[in-house]
Amino acid sequence: MIAKYLPRTLLYGVLLLAALFFLAPLYVMLVTSLKDGEQIRAGNLLSLPAGLNFEAWQLAWASACTGVDCRGLRPYFWNSVSMTLPAVLLSTAWGAVNGYVLSLWKFKGSELLFGLLLFGVFMPFQVVLLPMSQVLGYLGLSSSVAGLVLVHCLAGMAGTTLFFRNYYSAIPKELVNAARIDGAGFWRIFWRIVLPMSTPILMVTLIWQFTNIWNDFLFGVSFSGADSKPITVGLNNMANTSSSVKSYNVDMAAAVIAGLPTMLVYVLAGQYFVKGLTAGAVKG
Repeated sequence: MIAKYLPRTLLYGVLLLAALFFLAPLYVMLVTSLKDGEQIRAGNLLSLPAGLNFEAWQLAWASACTGVDCRGLRPYFWNSVSMTLPAVLLSTAWGAVNGYVLSLWKFKGSELLFGLLLFGVFMPFQVVLLPMSQVLGYLGLSSSVAGLVLVHCLAGMAGTTLFFRNYYSAIPKELVNAARIDGAGFWRIFWRIVLPMSTPILMVTLIWQFTNIWNDFLFGVSFSGADSKPITVGLNNMANTSSSVKSYNVDMAAAVIAGLPTMLVYVLAGQYFVKGLTAGAVKG
């Protein structure tokens, strides 16, 4: 009887150890953010705080501190919100239409166009920094939140198109042909037939894009101005601020604040992400 359940017990034990290993940094960040400077110096990384002290969280969120460009994360947080939400929605909608066209409304050269588009999935973003900065300058969007939205929409277009194109390729062509015979046009077929079937891949793409855009640092530090820096840049500025005494509790609280939106997204919508990935894998 013991031998029957031994493999499963070992498997659960290994999974538990792996979970503890990967959650250890989060635990250290949380407990450190709740300590004051004396507790940090006197204790160790794994020791619990003497009490719930949220002073470091208040400093990380809203208070000004000594050093260069260290204002707390509040303005950077709202810059990221203003950038991420429209960029996620626009890039997802853009990818959905592209995938719809390239899978169900194929035209001469569509396969070649899709193949060229795939270069954007594998191309390192560093190579587009200079031409992208020139384009933003021509459009008058340099150092602005709107410019960052445009950059992330362009950078995410290849990936979102790939997601939707592969998903829509499994939709029976008979549905589209029958709708055409009944007189439905391009947009009516998209809104009435294709989009209602797209919930799994929509959730995958939305979560994927939100994670990539919220956590982006390269575009944020390259194309933002003094009043448009995202939270990743603000976190970097706060952590690297010169100070006679390093405030590790404030840095840890700031790191948790910066990561909370993505953690909440996966906690609240993680099941839909897994279901969407599974559906995409089955549908080809």
